[in-house]
Amino acid sequence: MNFYKSLEQIIVSQTPSEKCALFRTFYRVYKEGNVVFEEGYDPIKFTEPSYSSFCNVVHPLKVPKRRKLTTDNGKIILLHAIAHIEYTAIDLALDHAYRFSRLPKAYYDDWLEVADDEIHHFEMLNGLLESLGAKYGDLDVHNSLFEASYKTQGSLVDRMAMVPRYLEANGLDATPAVLERLKNLPSDKVLEQIIESLEIILHEEVDHVLKGDRWFSYACEQEGVSPDTFFEIIEKYSPGAFPKRNGVNIEARKEAGFSCSEMKQILEGHECN
Repeated sequence: MNFYKSLEQIIVSQTPSEKCALFRTFYRVYKEGNVVFEEGYDPIKFTEPSYSSFCNVVHPLKVPKRRKLTTDNGKIILLHAIAHIEYTAIDLALDHAYRFSRLPKAYYDDWLEVADDEIHHFEMLNGLLESLGAKYGDLDVHNSLFEASYKTQGSLVDRMAMVPRYLEANGLDATPAVLERLKNLPSDKVLEQIIESLEIILHEEVDHVLKGDRWFSYACEQEGVSPDTFFEIIEKYSPGAFPKRNGVNIEARKEAGFSCSEMKQILEGHECN
């Protein structure tokens, strides 16, 4: 089985079920050591996300608002939004492996493991959607995460900074607040399942960001740039992103590789221990 061609087919697959099935077949063969890394493979520069074939893409401000989480419709809106993040994250992890060649095998091991996690996350959430009579693709979505991957196709340093170390790290900050809100609502079976799923996702996303930290440092070393360029990269693609005023998951970010000096910049003077 060819490595890059197989990943390309998985990324462009038109339905969630097809993507998940193709990946599982590929990943089994990969772990058995029966894939070939094609020399000189020219990756496609994707101009639209794979989900555009079955999701209606709108401006981020026009996606459904997460309100009334005690109702089935409120739960569907929340689950759909998070399922969209996880589905997009499948393609992001695959694209990390597909787009950047001639790297250590550990790099590909890491991002395929992340893709496997993201598929598990997506299927958990979509299963909960289906229990409420809905499915992924029923609601409008935005393509902000895809845009970040599109803009960083030409640089491993920028990709590792922008996607795992910025966007996924933002998820480490946001999820605890969502969990706190859910835990303060009257409990029901679906709500308990949503909380359990989000706790699994939060735990595993720390490792995903840590992998991004590892390969960001590696890419900086290979390209002869300082890791301090992280903030310059983020400012280039997302002006005004730092410092963050509140809601920063300090301990999770530290666990995921952020240094004390970085935390001081992220939180404007945070005293790091």
